[in-house]
Amino acid sequence: MLSVQVQEKIERELRKYPADQRQSAVMSALRFVQDEKGWIESSDMADVANYLGMAQMAVYEVATFYHMYNLKPMGKHTLTVCTNLSCQLCGAEEVLGYIKDKLGIGIGEVTADGKFGLREAECMGACVEAPLLSVNNKRLCFRLTPAKVDQILAELGGQP
Repeated sequence: MLSVQVQEKIERELRKYPADQRQSAVMSALRFVQDEKGWIESSDMADVANYLGMAQMAVYEVATFYHMYNLKPMGKHTLTVCTNLSCQLCGAEEVLGYIKDKLGIGIGEVTADGKFGLREAECMGACVEAPLLSVNNKRLCFRLTPAKVDQILAELGGQP
């Protein structure tokens, strides 16, 4: 069941669209659920589908297509590293390796303390600033180096 807070946010979002186009709010609705819970379960997708009057499969297709949705718990801070070509050419693989070593986890894993999760993603649309990562799909960090990674982790409460 969607919380009252999530329903209120969805209702605000729905005002942006024609009344017969409720499905237009699906991406926002999924984001609201994830912001509240940290991830999106299949039951959440079913609740979003019911709330918006959509087929559950349509919501599932959206949630699994885009890299910004966590379909399992990914820790308090999900670090998503772009591994597309521009970032690769600018050192993304080295940065990703540094983060893996620093946190002691691989792609799709979460640190033992539940503080950090690590993901990779396709292009985030900021190629000129490569390599980059996002923190919880809210903050982009550009032109990464090991020193910048250490700074980001320290800001998030990790060990530099």
